[in-house]
Amino acid sequence: MASPAFTALRDSPLFVPFRLGNLDLAHRIVQAPCTRMRSDIESRGVAVPGPRVARYYADRASPGGLQITEATDMCLDASGYPRVPGVFTDSQLEGWRRVTDGVHAKGGFIFSQLWYTGRASSSNMRGGKQPVSSGDIPMSGKYLDGTDCAENPPRPMTVDEIHEMTAEWAAAAKRAVEVAGFDGVEIHGANGYLLEQFLHDNVNHRTDEYGGSLENRSRFLFEVVSAVTEAVGPERTGLRLSPFNYFQDTRDSDPNGHWLAICEKLAGLPATGRPAYVHMVEPRFDEILDEGQKLAALAEYTSEPTTKRNSLTPFRDALELGGIKFLACGNFDRDNAVAKLEDKQADLVVFARHFIANPDLVDRLANGWPLNPYDRSTFYGADPLDKGYNDYPVYGGAR
Repeated sequence: MASPAFTALRDSPLFVPFRLGNLDLAHRIVQAPCTRMRSDIESRGVAVPGPRVARYYADRASPGGLQITEATDMCLDASGYPRVPGVFTDSQLEGWRRVTDGVHAKGGFIFSQLWYTGRASSSNMRGGKQPVSSGDIPMSGKYLDGTDCAENPPRPMTVDEIHEMTAEWAAAAKRAVEVAGFDGVEIHGANGYLLEQFLHDNVNHRTDEYGGSLENRSRFLFEVVSAVTEAVGPERTGLRLSPFNYFQDTRDSDPNGHWLAICEKLAGLPATGRPAYVHMVEPRFDEILDEGQKLAALAEYTSEPTTKRNSLTPFRDALELGGIKFLACGNFDRDNAVAKLEDKQADLVVFARHFIANPDLVDRLANGWPLNPYDRSTFYGADPLDKGYNDYPVYGGAR
């Protein structure tokens, strides 16, 4: 085999073992949760992870490595997105058990990311059910199915519905761990989906106990964290947040101050209710804007000193005081991941696009092997379904 084309990183901080919750990780490279839309449609709103999905995750598993699944419906109509799997039917749980068995057979670990999209998907995608959110403010533009968001606005959740949804998050976590065999779950509180629709003050205009002050806007999030940690244990609970998110029209007036307060409160929770980790998206990352455009836009929304502005570091520092580990995600590659760990800005680094295109990413980084280029057009589904999914080669030969 040819000599390495790049610096081999096997002796870098990326390959220093790490303890996360009750898992002994062999390296710091994490597979990001990436919506892929490759499950098998069973009935309306029910998609089952089949052999195609099992192969995808098993191929990317590594001894002592952590993977986080694509966002997964915790109940019927949690998303309504095509071919997005769930954890609410026996067939789905059986499908996921084949996934987790495959990952565990290679010595890896895997968490299930659980979501509810709220106003991010239309009634047509939910069997006619109107979307719910913190309020009645629609997103701009069109839904995935092409319908106009303004013509299909969400309705505010009632307090009883919030409590029911919290209980469902906990029940889904138990099913994922106890039936499907996941090592833990990640609560999706980011990227403009339901929990973040309560957090951001440009979306949440409620006047009850779930709106107004930051304490009230974050109440739903903390109730879900409490319910899930009680259901499966704090060591099996992770949380994803994106304070600098613009995607799907969530744009907070003070992301630096508000999310720092959230992190300080997370760190101050009792040990039995404190998540094992928080997973955050770098401020530079955006679904639409390039890195320069995103950072320029963020600069318009803060009066913080330059050294403290729009950085994940203050959040990481606050969480560390409570023993909560920190995962950073967003445009990481072989050139910038090591520095993130060397500078003590993260405990683990999460890779997305490069994991999509390189099933053997961990080996490629360790050995300095070149990376396959990714095909962005196949990120969210393709025809045939294995295209851009299970057809990327491992280094040195075909699949």
